Amino acid sequence: MKELLEKISSYNLFNYLLPGIIFVCLCKYFTGYDLILDNDFIGAFLYYFIGMVISRFGSLIIEPVLKKISFLKFADYKDFVMASKKDEKVELLSEVNNTYRTITALFLILLITKVYKYFQVKLNISDCLTSLILIIVIFILFLFSYRKQTNFITKRISTCNES
Repeated sequence: MKELLEKISSYNLFNYLLPGIIFVCLCKYFTGYDLILDNDFIGAFLYYFIGMVISRFGSLIIEPVLKKISFLKFADYKDFVMASKKDEKVELLSEVNNTYRTITALFLILLITKVYKYFQVKLNISDCLTSLILIIVIFILFLFSYRKQTNFITKRISTCNES
């Protein structure tokens, strides 16, 4: 387990594993959904995946909404690439920025989970239906994440070829 944790980049640690662990702990406390596993090895992978889902939610939902309402303004991607070549700290600042976005997503998903739990009890929604809804939502989330990442790679290649 120690060797595995040593190989995880700081980005993966602060944007996936840590938010996943925090979410699982807070989720049990605030909603009663117990996602904590006894097996630490399997648990680490589950918490990492949960953190990845939280991060994708932040990237696909929170960031565009905040941009649309003019809460955030991003630099042009070409400017970001050029600045990253001149100042290595830009990459670190971007990583920290993504961590804040992920933590924001964590608390919004926790709130959504709390509201869902209320309606699950109130409307007597089965655990089977809840699981199905969750699978569909995660499928759609990663489908759009795949598209966003493909567009990001294409944009990066175009930017590099223009330089």
